[in-house]
Amino acid sequence: MHRLFAAIRPPRPVRERLSMLMQGVRGARWQNDGQLHLTLRFIGEVEPRPAEDIAMALEGVSVPAFEIALDGIGFFERKGRPSALWAGIAPSDSLKKLQAKIERCCRRVGLDVEHRNFLPHITIARLNASTGPIENFLEHNAGLVGPNFAVGEFHLFESHLGRAGAHYESIARYPLNAKG
Repeated sequence: MHRLFAAIRPPRPVRERLSMLMQGVRGARWQNDGQLHLTLRFIGEVEPRPAEDIAMALEGVSVPAFEIALDGIGFFERKGRPSALWAGIAPSDSLKKLQAKIERCCRRVGLDVEHRNFLPHITIARLNASTGPIENFLEHNAGLVGPNFAVGEFHLFESHLGRAGAHYESIARYPLNAKG
């Protein structure tokens, strides 16, 4: 079985900026550089043949390259408790278009519809019940904004789960059109 997702890998300066934020929350499991990505579509566990079909279908995604920027900090909750900290992405019609095309490709190869709304973000920490308070972190970093950065490709990643957390391997790269 392959555990897959489609995502954008931010450039090194953006990852370095995010790494500088990763402190000040007791017990947080901060993401390492190799884990920083913007998920476009979580695919989940698939057999080898459907994985190949997905990889081939994604080759048909055609959108112009575009730019996005970091914008704010937030968190997800599970059962009323914070479960993850994330850096937000400024609204982008181009990003929404890319995500929608990827979703359509996934549905064409038989995957279920993704029912969660697309909220563009980069997870920076995983949290659990013993994690310290996050309010100071959120307040201190609420004004996070970043310069625009180019999105010229997306990847199909395979997630390998281990004791030290997940390791992500790019198994396919999909360049975007240089011009519309």
